[in-house]
Amino acid sequence: MSQSDSAVRPNRKVETLDQVVIRFAGDSGDGMQLTGSQFTNTAALMGNDLATLPDFPAEIRAPAGTLAGVSGFQLRFSSYDIHTPGDAPDVLVAMNAAALKVNLGDLRAGGLLIVNTGGFGKKELEMAGYPKSPLEGDALRAYRVVAVDLNDLTKRALEGLGLSMKEALRCKNFFALGVCCWLFSRPLDPTEAWIKTKFAKSEQMVEANLRVLRAGFNFADTTELFQTVYQVPPAAMPKGTYRNVMGNEALSMGFLAASELSGLELFLGSYPITPASDILHTLAAYKNFGVTTFQAEDEIAAITSAIGASYAGKIGMTTTSGPGVALKTEALGLAVSLELPLVLVNVQRGGPSTGLPTKTEQADLFQAVLGRNGEAPIPVIAAASPADCFYAAIEAVRLAIRYMTPVILLSDGYIANGSEPWLLPKVADLPKMPVRFAGQNGEPVPEKFLPYLRDEKTLARPWAVPGTPGYEHRIGGIEKADKTGSISYDPENHERMCKLRQEKVNRIASDCPPPEFEGDEDADIVVLGWGSTHGAITGAVRQARANGLSVARCHLRHVWPFPQGLGPILKRAKKVLIPEMNLGQLWRLVRSEYLVDAISLPKVQGRPFTSSEILEKIQSLS
Repeated sequence: MSQSDSAVRPNRKVETLDQVVIRFAGDSGDGMQLTGSQFTNTAALMGNDLATLPDFPAEIRAPAGTLAGVSGFQLRFSSYDIHTPGDAPDVLVAMNAAALKVNLGDLRAGGLLIVNTGGFGKKELEMAGYPKSPLEGDALRAYRVVAVDLNDLTKRALEGLGLSMKEALRCKNFFALGVCCWLFSRPLDPTEAWIKTKFAKSEQMVEANLRVLRAGFNFADTTELFQTVYQVPPAAMPKGTYRNVMGNEALSMGFLAASELSGLELFLGSYPITPASDILHTLAAYKNFGVTTFQAEDEIAAITSAIGASYAGKIGMTTTSGPGVALKTEALGLAVSLELPLVLVNVQRGGPSTGLPTKTEQADLFQAVLGRNGEAPIPVIAAASPADCFYAAIEAVRLAIRYMTPVILLSDGYIANGSEPWLLPKVADLPKMPVRFAGQNGEPVPEKFLPYLRDEKTLARPWAVPGTPGYEHRIGGIEKADKTGSISYDPENHERMCKLRQEKVNRIASDCPPPEFEGDEDADIVVLGWGSTHGAITGAVRQARANGLSVARCHLRHVWPFPQGLGPILKRAKKVLIPEMNLGQLWRLVRSEYLVDAISLPKVQGRPFTSSEILEKIQSLS
């Protein structure tokens, strides 16, 4: 029997909730990401729907006790379908003074505030900018405060184990986790199993973390500080097998699935950069599936190695963030000129330049659509959520192979590091992607191979891999002659090739499904989104509709070229609202393409939209 199965004490009230938003906050070395992840995994195992929002400093070891060094992890778990990690936490666990100061403003009035008093010494208060302790007086009267010295309780739980003071205090996050597991009726078994695996090389650390986890659980059970135990029933979700998945992990599995569906080996050329590096880490573990990963010396080497892999008949891909895309730009133009299938993943972060490496943004849309020299058209698609990354990756490979073109896939830091339950698909339901290499399908060797002789429907050129007899051809960045692929400086040929490459990309608009639409077709307001705004827009529009407002939502996966059917949706609405985490990039593209007087709702704070922000704007327009 797990400890959470024990009977609730008779004097404890049991309250059932349909959702809870909890945020763990502390120093970047306090293990808040680990604590949140373990609570998340337990919630997933108990059948709750969930969404997470990790938030951490860019520095590997940010200055302890400072406001800049605060790390947080927000989790929303529920008994119904949700789409965001929540607007405001119901529970805040603050491990020190700085964590309290950074996060207190987000805690809803009447929310539960669990404070580690061991992190509120004179030094911690000074570093957080508190002239006196906020735990004294009426500063926190708007909240239900439970003040506990987690430092002291952790040290007492580990007495006799032989750990140093520093080693012992590293375990205090498990005390907080144990308290929260008891408070929300979560079992300890999953975390205990994880501890035994994670620290298997050190029996001492296994014992230490297990002791502290159980001590936190038992403390909450025996103390009189908590008068209520909360329960969140499982969510009613479609039947099937689920797993909790993060965005970068889902992208990796999507590319792996695309490799299997196409029968092509996968090659990733990548240079580590936040927040995209985990894709490289994940795919490196799949050598047994024929995946080759190459950690290049720089961004240019990463993309050119991927182009070489595509030339050799593999799925060539490269991963990066906005600063890396800037360095890859010339090579992207080379891939356009060569007309080879290539996927570039841009996990967007705050900019410009180094900007906000660990904060989220959607400000690379112009870079993806327009950011190259010359006429170099590239289709752009965007993932909507962590689980959707799997399908977005497959679609990116499908387009790249079918149209012999580089494809840019946009994710962002919010999606990459967030997580949600993912219903594992049936393999039979995934799209097949047959590949035909020139000269390897039994056709006779031509007298002269024409590498730019195009398919009538897609305008894709043949994919001829090196070593195929009779299919030798020239490659390079200088303009090609139509059909022959020879170097050409002819003005008319250059214009013809530019128009052919543009038309090829334009035809993708008719080869993708219509944009996702929810609501009445004659709604007065249509909220248009792309990428990670999907969840916040969905929550806001559904609440607005429940309030009787005439509003619908439309969401783009195929961001460029715009899919067929988008124009009529936008033109029949009285008002079009476009929330995005930039200063209005999709808004400008929409106004340019459709002459629609859309309304921009920009946000560039390094944080995702909340549903309430979008709902407030909808209400102001109604």
